[in-house]
Amino acid sequence: MRSYHIQYGGGVESLRLREHPVPVPGVGEVLVRVRANSLSARELNILRGRYPLPVADDIIAASDGAGEVVAVGTGVDRVRVGDRVMAVVFQRWFDGRFDLAHADQLGGSLDGLLTEYAVLDQEGVVPIPGHLTFEEAATLPCVAVTAWNALVGGQGLVPGEHVLTLGSGGVSLFALQFAKLLGARVIATAGSDEKAARLLELGADAVINHTLTPDWAKQVRALTDDRGVDHVVDVAGTLNESLRATATGGEVAFVGSLGGADPIDARLLFTSSVTLRPIALGHRAHFRAMNEAIAAAGLHPVIDRVFPFEETPEAFRYYLGGGGFGKVVISHAA
Repeated sequence: MRSYHIQYGGGVESLRLREHPVPVPGVGEVLVRVRANSLSARELNILRGRYPLPVADDIIAASDGAGEVVAVGTGVDRVRVGDRVMAVVFQRWFDGRFDLAHADQLGGSLDGLLTEYAVLDQEGVVPIPGHLTFEEAATLPCVAVTAWNALVGGQGLVPGEHVLTLGSGGVSLFALQFAKLLGARVIATAGSDEKAARLLELGADAVINHTLTPDWAKQVRALTDDRGVDHVVDVAGTLNESLRATATGGEVAFVGSLGGADPIDARLLFTSSVTLRPIALGHRAHFRAMNEAIAAAGLHPVIDRVFPFEETPEAFRYYLGGGGFGKVVISHAA
């Protein structure tokens, strides 16, 4: 079998294709024939040497993958040969709050899914919603679960509330889709009029061009009769502006930052009475609940481009270049 390996901080140039024997599942383990992967900012942070959790040397890349079970070890009773599954990124985080005891993660401290075959614990896989292809399913494990956790893992989202999403990256697109699915009104920001139009097509109720309106919190307030939104999914680290846009007692889910987060104005945080909640992806229970909602709604992820497995380096370079709209996927289809 073939696998793509990466080196922490080594850039795309460190990506190497290697050959290995097909592994054999042990007790409680399953062998998955990987059919598709997707890329996320997590992989770029590892290549740039900016990922906060441990990354093993010469690790098989990518946390996100979907495929089918082709063999099982002894004692496996949760899945069967032929099941279509996705891998849980944090293999031992099943529920509850995150701590370092649950920090083992695919494509970091554990070999990832950018490989033709992977052995996983039966507890670390979940079923694919029946209407999704392998390519669509591969987009879910990291950014979709993060978006779901951002909306429902804290105060929870109530139908009719207002949600603010920032930009058009993977987490933000899923947050927009999930927020609409859960009955919220969504205000989004975008860096161009073209992307703003795409967000409106996807269901946003209003979009603000943050390039033309850098103090976008004022416009968010105007769109909500000066009340502010109930939830912000902040992927940019513009925390003070997010706090200004949030209603008293609301919540800002801090997912990540683009080039470093703003220093937080402690007075603003105190006077707004807003809960600031950092997000570390999500656990298996989040993943399962999200999948049930996706299946019930027939929701489809937004995919920008699909590359064949043999063109994985090109997929990384394309993703690194930015500018797309939706997930970058790697397909193992013949």
